[in-house]
Amino acid sequence: MKKIELEIVALSHSITQTHSYAVVLGEVNGLRRLPIVIGGFEAQAIAVALEKMHPSRPLTHDLMKNFLNAFAIDLHEIIICDLQEGIFYSKLVCSSENDTIEIDSRTSDALALAVRFGCPIYTYENILESAGILMEDTASSGKKKKAKQEVVVEESSSPSGNEDLKTMTLEELNTLLTDVLDSEDYIRAIAIRDEINSRKKGR
Repeated sequence: MKKIELEIVALSHSITQTHSYAVVLGEVNGLRRLPIVIGGFEAQAIAVALEKMHPSRPLTHDLMKNFLNAFAIDLHEIIICDLQEGIFYSKLVCSSENDTIEIDSRTSDALALAVRFGCPIYTYENILESAGILMEDTASSGKKKKAKQEVVVEESSSPSGNEDLKTMTLEELNTLLTDVLDSEDYIRAIAIRDEINSRKKGR
């Protein structure tokens, strides 16, 4: 199965849901985005590494990196390999002098380690197809791309609940999804995307 490379393009925080964060992965040389809901601790761990901050004592993911380095184990890549009932599954592809192994991991932890090792992030077409969001190419392709791994922490005041989505038509949902993406409220976008997908499956 062909792997598709992704990069972290944003961290999104919804102020209406205190502990709701999304890490937004963008398709390299493409327009699709893959938003993944993560916890506050994991969001902080990713942001610290992206901003190249150096805490006085190692965070958990820094400790893991130090541990792997101490035993000459390299993290080559991470693969977001499965999606079941809204939960993303990932694996770390690691190698030592004698062996290469794949280790099961939570996606948020895998991303926090990928940033620290500077290794590529991959997923498969079927996952991007079912959970990705297509962004419109508003600029020319030469200007579309922003600096790699520039973290943007977004705060959104848009309501994040699903209470009004059930009453909307598919056309209204698609229009709302476009508006929400323009304001970069990825938490809300995930809920709208899931409602659209469940309607399509129910046909």
